[in-house]
Amino acid sequence: MTFKEFEVPKREGEKSKKAWVETPLRESYALSQAAGCRVFLKLENLQPSGSFKSRGIGHYIQCRLQDLASSPSPSSEKPQPHIFSSSGGNAGLAAVHASRTFGLPCTVVVPLSTKPLMIAKLKAAGAHEVIQRGETWQDADAFLRNEVMKKAGPSAIYAPPFDHPDVWTGHSTLIPEILSQLPDDSPPDVIICSVGGGGLFNGIMQGLDTWLPVFYPDRYSRKNGNEANDTDMSTPSNGTTHGSPSPSPSPYPYPTVLAVETHGAHSLAASLSARTLISLPTITSAATSLGARRVTPQTLEYALRSHVKSVVLSDAEAARACWRLADDERLMVELACGVNVALCYDVGRLEGALGRKVRREDKVVVVLCGGSAVTVEMLEGWRREFGKEIVGVDGLVGDGVRNGEAVPSEVTMP
Repeated sequence: MTFKEFEVPKREGEKSKKAWVETPLRESYALSQAAGCRVFLKLENLQPSGSFKSRGIGHYIQCRLQDLASSPSPSSEKPQPHIFSSSGGNAGLAAVHASRTFGLPCTVVVPLSTKPLMIAKLKAAGAHEVIQRGETWQDADAFLRNEVMKKAGPSAIYAPPFDHPDVWTGHSTLIPEILSQLPDDSPPDVIICSVGGGGLFNGIMQGLDTWLPVFYPDRYSRKNGNEANDTDMSTPSNGTTHGSPSPSPSPYPYPTVLAVETHGAHSLAASLSARTLISLPTITSAATSLGARRVTPQTLEYALRSHVKSVVLSDAEAARACWRLADDERLMVELACGVNVALCYDVGRLEGALGRKVRREDKVVVVLCGGSAVTVEMLEGWRREFGKEIVGVDGLVGDGVRNGEAVPSEVTMP
């Protein structure tokens, strides 16, 4: 099965340009042992910018360039576009990489809280200018729109970090890749992704609605896809998961989507608890890449579907998963990504989030969303800071294995 590629109009003889790549889907033997089921990692950390944001922001910029190319003004009268982005780091990095792909300048405004590491990476990637302003992303974004872009004139193109349908459509390209890469002719049972502002989550939900009926027409009709929008507004007693299973109109239910946040950046969970959009007063989580104080309205709407579960974990759990993933899979990711993996390292947590026992045949896809805010020194620092908060951090694989029995894997079994 193939899907449409998004490309910028090109001159005759010119190579196609695209700001993101198809990434591998790799089955993890270590995580499969720990979770008691088959766990697959969608390696978005291999995108040009180091994160999934290459998809959404790359697609958004492509759409704007296509709009310019189709405008009636003569090419000689069109000024060179200049891309502008506001971001705590990863979205800005994706905007810079996409802009360079198309030969355009990119200016990025980031909050004062952005780490020097990310500032250096933005500059090294080729940003035209990096400006620090404001305590939060909202402050940086307002300064970009109201001050910086006004001076740029008609050539300015604003690249939103997450809140635009074209961004979500770019992220939705994850789904046809996953469906075509899974080893069996069936969709995943579970998809795990982290939620900041909601762009990745929105893209995953959009992608499922679009591509499940295409890949599996006998299982998911358009009618059943729409009926998957059944909602449940209940709030559980522990306050960390939301939604409950409801009967599916099809004998083949939608994959369960676990939307994971960290304490202190849990704007989706807060909105679900309040049954309306909530803005957090401040971001206190160390996972700063999840630091959007408010999710998009579409994110809340999607999260109310009965096959979606909201899960909130601690920074300590995210940190533990980061260093264990580095040990087990030789992959370094930041806290905002490690929180996804954390559920698979704790089968009790995973079963609590799902509201059922994990089955050996379950296929769980973890979107390893990536992120550039990580170094060996940071991993060591997280181990020192959070290691004492969690029992058994010295164990590697196996604490989720039942009766010492490994889960078979066609891909990674020795």
